[in-house]
Amino acid sequence: MSLIKSISGIRGTIGGRPGEGLSALDVVKFTSAYASFIRNNTTKNSNTIVVGRDARISGPMVEQLVCGTLVSMGFDVINIGLASTPTTEIAVVEENACGGIILTASHNPRQWNALKLLDENGEFLNDNQGKEVLSIAEREDFTYADIDNIGTVLNNQTYNLKHIEKVLKLNLVDTEAIKNANFTVAVDAVNSVGGVIIPQLLKALGVKNIVELNCEATGKFAHTPEPLPENLNQISELMRQGGIDVGFVVDPDVDRLAIVMENGEIDGIPVLSTSACKGVLLGKFDDYVIGQWGSIDLTIDPYSQATNGNVRLVVNAYFDAKPRRAEAFVAKTLA
Repeated sequence: MSLIKSISGIRGTIGGRPGEGLSALDVVKFTSAYASFIRNNTTKNSNTIVVGRDARISGPMVEQLVCGTLVSMGFDVINIGLASTPTTEIAVVEENACGGIILTASHNPRQWNALKLLDENGEFLNDNQGKEVLSIAEREDFTYADIDNIGTVLNNQTYNLKHIEKVLKLNLVDTEAIKNANFTVAVDAVNSVGGVIIPQLLKALGVKNIVELNCEATGKFAHTPEPLPENLNQISELMRQGGIDVGFVVDPDVDRLAIVMENGEIDGIPVLSTSACKGVLLGKFDDYVIGQWGSIDLTIDPYSQATNGNVRLVVNAYFDAKPRRAEAFVAKTLA
């Protein structure tokens, strides 16, 4: 069992003794600490927290624990259900909420889940904010609401479509050109929320011919969920057979993307996305200086490569980045 407590959120393998894995008690404790932090720090005239999740097997259980805890802390919850990480970030802003929690362990294996914590701007907590949440949890310094002040849960599963509508309004998007090109596109969504939203997005963009791989949102990942070349043999082989123009692969919460060319090779564009899909940075990343700060979390993951007899090491660290030559980059606002 593993439990990683960091400023970016709380991640762990489901089960085990409290404090050793992501047990039910750990979910409740850290959700309570986050709710207490939001109550004491939000500048919004709001009592709402947004919750979204990927399709992990443990997702419904963790969702119930998180929503119930937030309600018991006196917050109203807008539960948007199966949604990508960027979609949940958008929902926080659209709902004028004071925070949000994304239930996803990103590209980690199916045994994992996590609480990713957002502020009132739909952005991840910064270093000081994250440390404060961890401190509150360590001290168990939170108070639950009395019967007259408990919150409510509102289910609102419209945000995938709202997110797609925002994409269609971008100046860079030419749906008529996409439609006229008559592309055939393959999608590998690794059996998570990408299987819900990516085919819908492609259809809205004008793509008529979509080949879906692992798009059933069962949470039973068909392969190691991180979209790296060594994990994408299925779609690469499909592309080499011909007849498909491009392939897209996403991780379980759809904040990582791999592009597969028509010859089956994995390619990509040097793009750095900013939080809540506000823009992208394109450029020559050899001129991008990255410096590590804070702690480094090292976790032994015996699950991902177990069928190959391997044990995987997962390293989580925090970095600052700055361009060495500003002229080597261009920022594009997605609005």
